[in-house]
Amino acid sequence: MSGRPIKHSLTLRGHRTSVSLEDVFWKEFRRIARERGQAVNALAAEIDGKRGDIGLASAIRVFVLNNALNQQGSGS
Repeated sequence: MSGRPIKHSLTLRGHRTSVSLEDVFWKEFRRIARERGQAVNALAAEIDGKRGDIGLASAIRVFVLNNALNQQGSGS
């Protein structure tokens, strides 16, 4: 497993942007989107709208981590 970030393009509200995340975060982010019945771009746009003054990649990492911690705490 590589810890190097991988860059992917996303479209957020009609605008293209690139986000670099480690593969483990991309895989989990895609899994969460599937589980929620959302496209990856839609979930990224949701996170983008709530992220405040932190970068999008950091906001996605925190979202993925919080999701994992919440599942762990609920016994899932």
